[in-house]
Amino acid sequence: MRLLSKKQVRERVLYSPAHIARLEAAGSFPKRIRLGQGRVGWLEQEIEDWIAARVAERDNPTIS
Repeated sequence: MRLLSKKQVRERVLYSPAHIARLEAAGSFPKRIRLGQGRVGWLEQEIEDWIAARVAERDNPTIS
């Protein structure tokens, strides 16, 4: 299991920290893990799965 820093997550998903926090609060992004005072991380596999789901949505759009 590998953890990603906030900087590493930002580099992978290309979102600002504020937008990541909004998505988390809405339940639309993997939740951070509090590692200590002022330090958080995300599970790399959860971030990769989230990205893969975005690709799947792009490749298989649903008809509204």
